[in-house]
Amino acid sequence: DVYIADGDLADRAFLARLFDTCGFTHVLHLAAQAGVRYAAKNPYSYVHANVLGHVTLLETIVAQPSPLPRLVYASSSSVYGLNIKQPFSESDRVDNPASLYASTKRADELMCHTYFNIHGLSVTGLRFFTVYGPWGRPDMAAFKFAKNIMLGKPITIYQGPGRSELSRDFTYVDDIVDGVLAALGEIKPSGKQSAEYKVYNLGNTQPHTVTEMVELLERHLGRKAVRNYVPVPPTGDVLATFADISAAKKELGYKPQMRLDEGIQRFCDWFKRYYDLHDGSTNQAAAADWAYNPL
Repeated sequence: DVYIADGDLADRAFLARLFDTCGFTHVLHLAAQAGVRYAAKNPYSYVHANVLGHVTLLETIVAQPSPLPRLVYASSSSVYGLNIKQPFSESDRVDNPASLYASTKRADELMCHTYFNIHGLSVTGLRFFTVYGPWGRPDMAAFKFAKNIMLGKPITIYQGPGRSELSRDFTYVDDIVDGVLAALGEIKPSGKQSAEYKVYNLGNTQPHTVTEMVELLERHLGRKAVRNYVPVPPTGDVLATFADISAAKKELGYKPQMRLDEGIQRFCDWFKRYYDLHDGSTNQAAAADWAYNPL
């Protein structure tokens, strides 16, 4: 059976009821206010969800009877901020964030180390690199671009200095899931003598430009995009991401399998099925849904 509860992680009473309902051995924490650019519009939502919510969860966990549950949580590649050295490694300094979102995710990592040190809480943080695929977030590039391509609307592609291309280490959701499950399986028990504090990159190790991703969307959707190239806005986007996954490969057995071409094809196949676009046209139901839920 699956028990579903709808609530706010920053609500201490709500979390206390959850932990009273079930004696958790492991906690997988993926909830967050996500996205780099929206943080410039609504910063308080990031502090509430990602900082207050995170510390409230940590406090609830350490209030449980021994042995404490083990915690695996989602961090982000955004913590690498303005770092120039690539690929990004877990041993790199991460003290120059480019966005408020990145700052909150780095704060989560630091708070987790505090609870590891004081309480013997076993914690694993996973730095996700640009996750895409079926059922993805509608504010992510692949989803937004696919919608606008099907509607014949322009898509905005950001460029760096000198019209340079932005690139991302796009990582398919199935590969991410494999990494998450491996982390849950490998995390050591909590306790002063047994607990470990770990952080791993989960990426694909094959960066592609955003234009390359758009070209794949065009191919698999069967339509051309109306492209609008503009300078990257000052909202915290970085120019490139690239994951060093050697630690996750060695300790978790993490081996991403999905090439971007096949991953985008699978995403487009799902996208067309979900919105009933089998003949390549945009039906009224899909258009109405997109109008009601603008991205």
